[in-house]
Amino acid sequence: MELVALVILVALIQYIYFSIMVGKARGTYGIDAPATTGNETFERYYRVQMNTLEMLVSIIPAMMIFAMNVRADVAAYAGMVYILGRFIYFKSYVGDPKKRTVGFLLSFLPILVLIVWGGASIIMGML
Repeated sequence: MELVALVILVALIQYIYFSIMVGKARGTYGIDAPATTGNETFERYYRVQMNTLEMLVSIIPAMMIFAMNVRADVAAYAGMVYILGRFIYFKSYVGDPKKRTVGFLLSFLPILVLIVWGGASIIMGML
């Protein structure tokens, strides 16, 4: 479970990094808070941050449920794929949003696997 906890911490640090990049983009593109629009590049940074926040709500409990009911090491590896996918998503979305698919899939599919397999394991255990 220690590896799962470490991966979760790295995912949270990644989110903090994305938040810092949004703050930096605010200054670079002259977008004063509380505005979230006004420059397309800033909006890309902001969308990456918000999309990552939306996914954190799924990946963290999915990893914990999977780790407790199936295998902790597999949950951690899925989390590592998620983190890699988020970095790819960040780079591609800021550069050209049309090229974000690989990063999105590498961060979405691990969540889906953890939820489906973890949920199936719980249901099977109840039968």
